[in-house]
Amino acid sequence: MNKKYTCKTPYRERFRRCHLEYTNECLWELSYLKAKCKDLDLEEEYMKYKIRLMISYLTVFYPLLILVIVGLHAIKWAFTEYKNYIYLNLMFDGGSLILVTGFLSINFFETFVTRHRWVLTVTSTLSAYVVVLGDIAHTAYHFYHSDWPLSTSYDVFVLCMIYMFLPIPSIMGAALLAISVSVIYLLYYIHYIVFTEHDLPKYVYGLDIVSIDFFHYLGFNMMGIFFRIMNDTMVRSSFLDRYQFIKEEIWLRQARRQESLLLDSILPPQIAKPIQKSIKDKIMRPDNDYYHLGSSRARESFMSIQIHHDVSILYADVVNYTYLTTTLTVEKLVKVLHDLYARFDMAASSFKVQRIKFLGDCYYCVAGLGQPDPDHAKMAVSLGISMIANIKEVRVKRSLDIDMRIGVHSGTLFAGVIGETKLQYDVWGTDVNIASLLESTGKPGYVHVSGRTLSSLNAAEYKIFPGTEAAQRNPELQKHPMSTYLLAALPFRNSVLGDSSVRSVRNLDLKTVGSNRKSQISQAISLSEELREEFSKMPVGGFKFRFPWSRRERDLKHEKVERDLGIFCVAFKDKSLEWDYLHHPDYIFKYSVLLSWGIGCCLIYIQYANNTDLWYTGAVIDTVAFLILTSLLIICWYKKVCWWRSRQDEHKSYSKLSCAMFHTFEKIQHSFVLRLIVYVMIILCYFMVLSLTLINCDPEEYELDIIQSKLFHYERDPFSCFHPWACTNMMALILGMSYTFARIPFALKTFIGCLEAVIFVVIVFFQFSFIFEHSETTCPFLKAEIAHSSRVCMMVMTMYAKERQSEFNTKMNYKLNLDLQKKQKSADVTNQSIIILLNNILPSHVVEVYLNSLAKHELYHENYRMVSVMFAMLTNFQLDLPSLRVLNDIITEFDRLLYAYKEYYVVEKIKVVGCTYMAACGLDYSLIENPDSSSKFGSASMSSEMEQVRSRQESTVRENDHDEVAFIMTTFALDLMRVLSVCNKAYAGKLFDQALSTSEIKIGISTGQIMAGVVGASQPHYDIWGNPVNMASRMESTGLSGHIQVTQETANILQEFDILCMYRGMTFVKGRGEIPTYFVGIDKDLKFISSKSVSLLERPVTIHLTHDLDGSKDK
Repeated sequence: MNKKYTCKTPYRERFRRCHLEYTNECLWELSYLKAKCKDLDLEEEYMKYKIRLMISYLTVFYPLLILVIVGLHAIKWAFTEYKNYIYLNLMFDGGSLILVTGFLSINFFETFVTRHRWVLTVTSTLSAYVVVLGDIAHTAYHFYHSDWPLSTSYDVFVLCMIYMFLPIPSIMGAALLAISVSVIYLLYYIHYIVFTEHDLPKYVYGLDIVSIDFFHYLGFNMMGIFFRIMNDTMVRSSFLDRYQFIKEEIWLRQARRQESLLLDSILPPQIAKPIQKSIKDKIMRPDNDYYHLGSSRARESFMSIQIHHDVSILYADVVNYTYLTTTLTVEKLVKVLHDLYARFDMAASSFKVQRIKFLGDCYYCVAGLGQPDPDHAKMAVSLGISMIANIKEVRVKRSLDIDMRIGVHSGTLFAGVIGETKLQYDVWGTDVNIASLLESTGKPGYVHVSGRTLSSLNAAEYKIFPGTEAAQRNPELQKHPMSTYLLAALPFRNSVLGDSSVRSVRNLDLKTVGSNRKSQISQAISLSEELREEFSKMPVGGFKFRFPWSRRERDLKHEKVERDLGIFCVAFKDKSLEWDYLHHPDYIFKYSVLLSWGIGCCLIYIQYANNTDLWYTGAVIDTVAFLILTSLLIICWYKKVCWWRSRQDEHKSYSKLSCAMFHTFEKIQHSFVLRLIVYVMIILCYFMVLSLTLINCDPEEYELDIIQSKLFHYERDPFSCFHPWACTNMMALILGMSYTFARIPFALKTFIGCLEAVIFVVIVFFQFSFIFEHSETTCPFLKAEIAHSSRVCMMVMTMYAKERQSEFNTKMNYKLNLDLQKKQKSADVTNQSIIILLNNILPSHVVEVYLNSLAKHELYHENYRMVSVMFAMLTNFQLDLPSLRVLNDIITEFDRLLYAYKEYYVVEKIKVVGCTYMAACGLDYSLIENPDSSSKFGSASMSSEMEQVRSRQESTVRENDHDEVAFIMTTFALDLMRVLSVCNKAYAGKLFDQALSTSEIKIGISTGQIMAGVVGASQPHYDIWGNPVNMASRMESTGLSGHIQVTQETANILQEFDILCMYRGMTFVKGRGEIPTYFVGIDKDLKFISSKSVSLLERPVTIHLTHDLDGSKDK
């Protein structure tokens, strides 16, 4: 509810025509707060909290009641000469104290009164009437028994008690009770006039005095109703803030859990924590509006490579995978792969094996990686056997001709993260390559292991067969002479997990992640038990009485906040926090001004009734005070009146004068200094009115008049001077108003209240002592001036106790709101970090779709009509630690290049496997409409050659089939070659790194229809499948370093963009046989060769190659 707002408007714009902005003020309207509670289904919980709050007010009222009664009787005992009359008074007050505490003690049974809320009203009503009847009975007894007219002692205190302390849930109920008490007192005064003929009672209770008391009670009732309404407003606002705080805290707790699960699904903790901290630090930077991992602002590399000894690497390959991707529909393929890979993930988790990643049909993982495990070989082989059992179940269940080929090798590897975006955990090393070769030379249905792995196993637990002949003939394996073996499970071995356990992503519930989190939190939801428990812990202040029947656990968090507040003045011990609190806008300021105007009118009438003969001076001062109060009222309420009248026309324009009024009020409302000036001005206006009551009275003349009336026995004029009790009641009203304004330092209000009391006591005992001495008292033989001073002191104590409790609750909730803002900021940072992490698993356009699919427990999959896929492999890498550092630098530069390809068609990094960089273009079509011709691209190719795409679109009238993706992908591939060339030159210039500057790149590209989806259980994985993916991989594997090899379909598209594609010849491709392939024409400056110089169809160019990757010769 609390919103910071600053009114810093240029001077020239302050008084122009403007529109009415009432949004912030609306949040503090009681009607809005009630509707909000009802919409959120919080009314019942709010009432429970309000009952607890009212009970806490009783803990303050009990000591106050005891202090008032005991204090008054101590004064009577100290200053009364004849104490016989005190015993009766003590009996009445003592009885009232016992009955009131007895009635109200029932309310401390919180559970009981929550169920039976009428008990609160009944006990409060009985308590109020007990005090009233005891007070009236005491004065009536002395009048009729001793003919001694006395003033009542507790009329003001009872009104304060009803409105400020008694636990009456309804504002209307409290107002009716207080009005009935006021009427009882007025009727009690009036009955003296009707039923007695004595002059003295008529002087004490005359009609003029009754009218003064009427306005006196009217002022206190207005003050009490104001307190009730504003207290309800503040409490409701704080309650809704608390609700928001609790929701944010619950969400943050869940978000951090999801963040941890997501991060664990990508990276191991030892690597993930520094990355996570780096992400959050960048988000928290003041100049970062939104942080994108890998953006130009973040040039730090996330490389983190660790060496792991004694681990076992498992490679698993799905046999007949190509058949799956070319024959199944998108939906069916994603379901099959998710079923399969989710089973593998769950099995890997069961055997404590860490999955690294998918490579289409390849699944590889490592045992003993996270924590050293002496049984790493056994765990890896057990996982492999379980995977074979799982794929058999899937094969039977879905009637598919698939099998599993698995290779396991034990040794040492490098593990970590390279690159800058789409961070993925990977492993490198010679032993990793051996495990991959064992898989490729293995036999379906068996686990192909090395002799080193077998030596770590118990041979009796497996069926062991000799290794395959392909392994013996493999030249790469022959570089590391070893024996290989095929392992199979014993007959009792079965699938570890059933299908039901992998239906959904385990432990991931990301419904609250994303841009719609705020709206989800604000929706009306069913309250959880956790939410109710948090509501029950909301601070309520008061004295902490530990009743046996009201046990409540200590809340250390709230106790800490309480310790941050001072004891007497309830100021924050942190001066900056107190300063911020006081300078916060006061959105209920206009209501305080309205009350001050009403109290001012009451004071003016009381003063006028007191001094009817003071015409000229009184009229001037009263008019000045009234005009000041009315002017403040108009300034503060003009904006709300305009808002009332123009609710239907939100865009209404207001005149310069109205805008000036709006600005003046907003300036006062948001400025602590101006509010303080208005507060002091109102108090001074009250004292101007009060001073009129005193200035027309000559104490010496009044004293002479009293003496003469007694000597000569004549009736003196009762209004020759002011009425003392009217003056006291005016001071009581002023004291009440001194504590009413919010966002004024409580210490200052207390100081002003005490100063007013001291001034009044000085007036009573020194300036006008004779006048007060000859007024009625509250107890026989008690000096009247002491009775007057006691009432004012009682008022100071009552208002102090009330305001301290209100100030305490307000500041407690203000501090919790600050914590809420910190929670919200932390939640936002966590939310952004989760999105960033998701964007490092999935392409950016898939994240929201994936989250929605996951929330509905659906699998995400999509079919794309035209996508260009690229595989780029860096060659001549030894994959030792120095080479990995170079590889990280190169991959990082490749990743940074991606940000030059965000303006038109997005080039999306899919994965990095070893030294192979995989990317695709055309997975997101949301950016192709209305391309901005003025966009600045960071790539040399993009900035100079994108015009080819635009000119082609303008000159060609045909259906948009998105062929541009092939051009964009090829341009990106050329930029990769340029980046690599720059990197090689940079390393060649460094003596230490000269040996690392010989890396080359070979690239394969294919274009066509593909399918995409998210699969996996504990580790969601995005991948693409289809013929273009397979063909791009084959184009890379059969290509040559320094060349971009493409299929015939892609070559035809590139020719339309004026790019030469040179015919290479018929190339053997696994799964397709011999097909025509082409090299993209690139000159020595790494620029495209125009197809106009050499026609693709008329002059086919044959490239004579010395060798191919698979050893075949090209002709």
